Amino acid sequence: MRDVDAVVVGSGPNGLVAAVTLAEAGWRVLVLEAASQAGGGLRTEELTLPGFRHDVCASVHPLAIASPAFRGLGLEREGLRLAHPAVPLGHPLSPGRSVYLHRDVAATAAGLGRDGAAWARVVGGLGRRWERLVAGVLDPLALPPRAPLETIAFGAAGVWPTTAVNRFALREEPAQALLAGLAAHATLDLGQPMTTGIGLLLGALGHGVGWPVAVGGSQSIADALVARLRSLGGEVVTGERVTSVDRLPSARAVLLDLTPRQVLAVAGERFRARYRGRLERWRYGSGVFKVDWALDGPVPWADPGLAGAGTVHLVGTAPEAVAAERAVARGRHPRRPYVLVVQATAADPSRAPSGKHTLWAYCHVPHGSTVDMTTPIEEQIERFAPGFRDRVLARHVMGPAAMEAHNANEVGGDIAGGSSDWRQLAARPVLSLAPWATPDPSVFLCSSSTLPGGGVHGMCGYNAARTVLKRLG
Repeated sequence: MRDVDAVVVGSGPNGLVAAVTLAEAGWRVLVLEAASQAGGGLRTEELTLPGFRHDVCASVHPLAIASPAFRGLGLEREGLRLAHPAVPLGHPLSPGRSVYLHRDVAATAAGLGRDGAAWARVVGGLGRRWERLVAGVLDPLALPPRAPLETIAFGAAGVWPTTAVNRFALREEPAQALLAGLAAHATLDLGQPMTTGIGLLLGALGHGVGWPVAVGGSQSIADALVARLRSLGGEVVTGERVTSVDRLPSARAVLLDLTPRQVLAVAGERFRARYRGRLERWRYGSGVFKVDWALDGPVPWADPGLAGAGTVHLVGTAPEAVAAERAVARGRHPRRPYVLVVQATAADPSRAPSGKHTLWAYCHVPHGSTVDMTTPIEEQIERFAPGFRDRVLARHVMGPAAMEAHNANEVGGDIAGGSSDWRQLAARPVLSLAPWATPDPSVFLCSSSTLPGGGVHGMCGYNAARTVLKRLG
């Protein structure tokens, strides 16, 4: 390997965005990836049967389509295409009865009864201003602030626990369940502060940009980033596991798309004791248990309207969602878990042979769980889609250990790079105006363990690259 200006360790969306950002500034960039294929959480494989393409981790991409980092890259020039389902999100309250998040605010509000006007005013209002909202939320340390009014308004509403908003602000079951299902993406007890913010952001993006999937699979996003990097003269080397930054080619900067545990393993000796101690105290969050299915036909939903929903939240009422997520936060496995389902073939039929379908789903489990949740997940699907199991041609199961084996950043099955509770929401991984920098002036962090956190938005890598350019020229 030749000497370069920057070495990026890890080729997840943040590592690749960081590499492209530096390459566009004229830097010679080398990306090293331990796996046989670039992408990190953006990989798509035939996990079940030939011809059925399943997203191994990330599958639905409202943050990617809204992110300033991705919008600035214009990856459609590399062939990336996104497909939108007829409805971004469905949430069955009981078999045959559902609430929907439509792109259209009025259509959504019409299904929320007495809470419709409040939803349209708050969530719909944020959706209309989604560009400024995302600029403020995903780039919170920008000086001057990119969207101070929107950020303040979002923070004032989003700081509350979801349970408090459902108790004091919303009056009917449909809106309470819809918000709880959205907020549960935080993988936290819904009684914790800030969980409403996750629900508001995802709901607003559903109205503002939709919840699309990448045509051909999430791997298409990684492939487009790699293609852009190579067009700029950058290199990507796979199958190259880095064990120490001291063994890397000579470079002005090293960017680590790694969580604190891996950072300490490859670069811990470069840091003073106080900084090492902060990384050692980093807390990982709950894990996921994931199942993919190859189906002989569409899911037989009791509510036929769910057939057009790209994403479906299976848990039932808001109290059921609260109970399920609270059980996981306390180290238990709920009998009826919150199951996040993606029907990618509802928007992208190319993922499966003609007439067939793929289905993607996970539930939250305690960190490092070894419990097989296949049956509870399938029972939740059967609850709202009787006869589902009769459509199954094959299934593929990944518990927390398998998730981590596939992508070392998913420690204990945590797909967000660490807990996003209030204690680590701003201190990612340390409380700093430049959390992407380390005490070593040549080593930088760019994973989802840095601000603004988990999700396929690339902003951790983008901000890390901007920090490098600011400090090193």
